[in-house]
Amino acid sequence: MKKKMKAAIFASVASVILVGAALLRKLQRRRRRLPRAPFVNHAAEREEYINSILHGSETYCVNQIRMTPIAFHRLCHILTEGEHVRPTIHMPVTEQVFIFLHIIGHNVRFRVMGSRIYRSTETVHRYFKVVLRGVLKLYRTLIRLRSEDTPQEIRNSRRFYPYFKDCVGAIDGTHVRASVPLEIQGRFRGRKDGTTQNVLAAISFDLKFTYVLAGWEGSAHDSRVLNDAFARPGGFSIPNGKYYLGDAGYGNKNGILSPYRSVRYHLKEFSDHPPENEKELFNLRHSSLRTTIERGFGVLKKRFRVLDAEPFWSFETQVKVVLACCVVHNHIMGVEPHDHIMEAAMNEVESSDPHQETQSRRESIEDSRLWNAKRDEICQAMWSDYIRSGE
Repeated sequence: MKKKMKAAIFASVASVILVGAALLRKLQRRRRRLPRAPFVNHAAEREEYINSILHGSETYCVNQIRMTPIAFHRLCHILTEGEHVRPTIHMPVTEQVFIFLHIIGHNVRFRVMGSRIYRSTETVHRYFKVVLRGVLKLYRTLIRLRSEDTPQEIRNSRRFYPYFKDCVGAIDGTHVRASVPLEIQGRFRGRKDGTTQNVLAAISFDLKFTYVLAGWEGSAHDSRVLNDAFARPGGFSIPNGKYYLGDAGYGNKNGILSPYRSVRYHLKEFSDHPPENEKELFNLRHSSLRTTIERGFGVLKKRFRVLDAEPFWSFETQVKVVLACCVVHNHIMGVEPHDHIMEAAMNEVESSDPHQETQSRRESIEDSRLWNAKRDEICQAMWSDYIRSGE
């Protein structure tokens, strides 16, 4: 009896095993029929994507990385030659710079950039910081006053020469979007909507930045930022006898030539009414020449969309990014400035300046009598020639 029971148990177990084996074979056959995802060679796909931009049409390249292929490869060469950015076993310099330019050009998030080139978010972030540090090391080389000679834009114009022969550029502040902790947001709310940082910049008439100071709160007055720029060790300096054109907010002081107050100034105010006296003529030509700073800011923000978007990194990095954009801008202006971004930005910039700010009593006291006399001298000479020639 016991033997029969054992035999029956063995038979049942055997049948279960056989059924299980049959089901397993059937499942395996079914799995073999399932289509597999195609294999993707990430390295090859990445290389093809980057090469399609760098070796495609010039317009497409400028749209993607905000500069021509020649300017891109020149920038890579400068960064490599100075050992500011080095190739690694994982990523060449061209890809590192490509990532950086694409992010600041389009305000692309790290994870989005990573998905486009099959890199992790951490990798994109790490190499972005590497190139950012490398570009900032070019600041002293690229952002400086190149020559103290009279600019061609002045020398070749009867409206400006010889009256502004000692002028080397224009100076003004612009507001760039800023993301700061809630407890200090009040200090960063200025004339613009939202929180911003007030960026001071001096620019020459060939649209190259000669000085940039970023990081001030949006509520800070332009003259206060300028005073800080002068006071900083190795900060803003103006060659003896030379000056920059500034608006009324800076006051007329050593190295800064401002327009007359309570006198027509904006270009649109003269559209139907030519100047009627020497001060109006001076303000008209001062305004015409100072639009250089507006064009410079316009081109910069048109090329680097990160400057007009809500930042997604720390404030320290936000300040560095502003400086880096100015460095890259100067590099482009020195290699191949006349691309379609430049043309579009120049068409969009309005000819009139922002609303003039009034100075405080303390700031007006600081006006230099010497520079008031210099302005009057230029003004009288300009008006005398205007009356004599009729133009």
